[in-house]
Amino acid sequence: MTLQQSAEPAIAARPAWRRDKSRLFQEMGMLAPAVALLTIFLIVPFLLSFWTAMTNQPLVPRPTPVRFVGFGNFLRIFRDGLFWTSLWNVSRFTFWILPVQCGLAFATALLLHQKMPFRNLFRGLFFLPAITSMVVVCVIWGTLFQYPTGPFNQVIGFLSGGAIEPIDWLGDPSWAMFSIVLLSAWQAYGFQMIVYLAGLQSIPDELYDAARIDGANPLQRFWHVTMPGLRPTHVFVLVITTIQAFKLYTQVAILTQGGPKSSTETVVHYMVRSGFEEQKLGYASAVSVILFLIVLVIALLQRQLLRRFDV
Repeated sequence: MTLQQSAEPAIAARPAWRRDKSRLFQEMGMLAPAVALLTIFLIVPFLLSFWTAMTNQPLVPRPTPVRFVGFGNFLRIFRDGLFWTSLWNVSRFTFWILPVQCGLAFATALLLHQKMPFRNLFRGLFFLPAITSMVVVCVIWGTLFQYPTGPFNQVIGFLSGGAIEPIDWLGDPSWAMFSIVLLSAWQAYGFQMIVYLAGLQSIPDELYDAARIDGANPLQRFWHVTMPGLRPTHVFVLVITTIQAFKLYTQVAILTQGGPKSSTETVVHYMVRSGFEEQKLGYASAVSVILFLIVLVIALLQRQLLRRFDV
């Protein structure tokens, strides 16, 4: 009898509860690093923010003691019209950016997934904006948006023969948020493109070969092979893009400062201004708690709806 054969009955003879306990400890050991990171960087900051939101804590310590105000900060936020304006603006931004950015990323990924010369070079070029600093991108696009002699207005005037008047991209409330959408979609779509490329490469070639043998045309292969294979990718991209959209801040802070007429005011910009310019740290913490809960609820609803519709 070998050593392995003698050890197997000993393992099998162990009580079931001992085996389950040992397996539980192993699983907890594997989960421990992830749980520790989530606790340190997510749960603890949220709890600290919630506690600060229940006080009148200022940004800079003052001689007067910090008072516990309960839900007073939350009630003040809900009575502030500017908060609701910022929430509407960021919701509008999210509604526009999802089809524009995700659609552009998906179309580019489909194109670059094909066999073509210099494919890897084009992938790097298309991904380049995603690794470029948003501050640099805002400065460049601010020049393109310049009114009335910026490059965009020059091109529009040339193509229209002067029939279309120059557009005040960042100074007109009707165009300001749309301009932020264009800038943001161009800068960030490269990340979603890489995610879609990874999803496309994970679909087995055997499925496409089987579809060709069955006589499926390219459109049918796309609809019945590619789209089902990308269901988890679609869910991930939509959730991540929504979270990023609700965190809109840098573009607004550099280009419009929330204007004109609060048409580009966002929740994060409203929160930063309350916390740093007005030095109301407790109030800003309450805004951050509300934003966290809103994003969490929307992400969960998105996931459930996409599962229900089998996307």
